[in-house]
Amino acid sequence: MQEAVQLAGLVLAAGDSTRMGTDKAMLPWPPPLPGATDPPLHTLLSAALLAFDAFTRFNVVVAGKNADAIAITVGACGAYLVRNPAPENGQFSSLQIGLRDLLYRGCDAAIITPVDCPPLSPSSLERLHHAFLVALAAGSWAVTPEHDGKHGHPLLANRELIDAFLKAPITGNAREVLHAHASRVVYVQVPESLAKAGLNTPQDYAAAE
Repeated sequence: MQEAVQLAGLVLAAGDSTRMGTDKAMLPWPPPLPGATDPPLHTLLSAALLAFDAFTRFNVVVAGKNADAIAITVGACGAYLVRNPAPENGQFSSLQIGLRDLLYRGCDAAIITPVDCPPLSPSSLERLHHAFLVALAAGSWAVTPEHDGKHGHPLLANRELIDAFLKAPITGNAREVLHAHASRVVYVQVPESLAKAGLNTPQDYAAAE
């Protein structure tokens, strides 16, 4: 089994959060209980970076117009901030920018998540990491979590899949690339529900409590 994989974390946080009405990266996580008065310990962004720290050499955050607003959080978590100069091109453009950056910094594998997908538990991330090492040894390119038939994040991707993402047109999307290489992707069962993966509206966030 391959043991020396150099992973970088990649958090995609360049969206305008239009439907949420506020920057999703800075939403408290976990959501505060009704009546709570203590300040939140983490945001969706810092929680994701903290969750990745145990498995990565470094973490990269791709920001858009919110770059200045999240820079302090990114720096406090010891991560690198990369700006997408044209976030209106969509999340896939942020993915490509982030992947190029982590390759430049010396990593050739990545654990990737949009910022609006709450991090999985440490035990589930450990399960994914172990499965990734096994999958690489067997010739696969990636692993991603699955629960009750639903797929979620994060995606752990090796250099071959990173190259496939980078060769795709900016107008493409990650799902199309994954479908094109479906035989190389391993789905790993996790105990957490993935039904709430992707918090897009205030209602989604409230339901995540």
